[in-house]
Amino acid sequence: MAGNKKSDKLEVASCDLQEKSKVTNRDLKEKNELTILDADAQFPISSSDYIQNYIYVIRGQQVMLDRDLARLYQVETSQMNRQVKRNIERFPEDFRFQLTKEELESLKCQNGISNRGGDRRAFPYAFTEQGISMLAGLLRSDVAIKANIAIMRAFVAMRRFISANAGMFQRIERLEQHQAVTDEKIDKVLQRMDELAPAVTPEQIFATGCVWDAWSYVSQLIRSAKQRIILIDNFVDERVLTLLTKREKGVTATIHSRYTEQFKLDLEKHNAQYDSIEFIQLSQKAHDRFLIIDDDVYLMGASVKDMGTSLCAITKMEMSPDTILALL
Repeated sequence: MAGNKKSDKLEVASCDLQEKSKVTNRDLKEKNELTILDADAQFPISSSDYIQNYIYVIRGQQVMLDRDLARLYQVETSQMNRQVKRNIERFPEDFRFQLTKEELESLKCQNGISNRGGDRRAFPYAFTEQGISMLAGLLRSDVAIKANIAIMRAFVAMRRFISANAGMFQRIERLEQHQAVTDEKIDKVLQRMDELAPAVTPEQIFATGCVWDAWSYVSQLIRSAKQRIILIDNFVDERVLTLLTKREKGVTATIHSRYTEQFKLDLEKHNAQYDSIEFIQLSQKAHDRFLIIDDDVYLMGASVKDMGTSLCAITKMEMSPDTILALL
């Protein structure tokens, strides 16, 4: 009995020793330079010109993302960040910070970066030049040393370029400011023109070829909406979506039409960038076209996209929108 207990204790002690050995070996491996290679895409570590493509300006500072640094150092991003966390006192906020969702999306749009490195739940970390220098003290492999030299040269080259072209950047900034003032003045002029424009007439007829006049009239109707816009039209395309972007903020827009694959793709792209437009499939073909602006109903003599290409009229009807909608 006593022998069995002694044997059990020896087995437990052996298991504990093996487990501690695994932990110790893992820690030593990460401490003595992370050497797991991301073989899918290595950077030419000797090329500072190439590295400059991966230096971004975020929060007014030149930085590099953790995943780009990890690939330069030929280590896994997660391991490198764990090594940093073990020495977090060396990385204050001005050395290393985590991107917000808005900053990451802006970076993708402005620089065309992708989710290289695979899907990550956490947002990437950005390292400033000081943070990268501090990181060099943790990663001391030959590859890391060569990469760090190239990175420092890239940062120096970027500073020289900015310094040499400071005058040009100032001129560009002044032009942008001037453009902003000009745009503001144009917006005020257009707003004043809308205020002075005559009221929308209850009926209008357009001769063949008067495309611009018809488009302007329908645009005026769209702009006059305060609550909702509902279009009932068998045939719509991207021109209708463009027209509906003229509506005021907060005005809902709904299209009742026949489904086409191309229009569905156009609508998805539109809704990804602008206020959403709801699409409802017509259960049956509608001969006439109707445009509902708030509580007013307009009978359209042609599809909105074709207004003015041939003789057509627009007439305001004396009936409730509910009457029309109930018949769909």
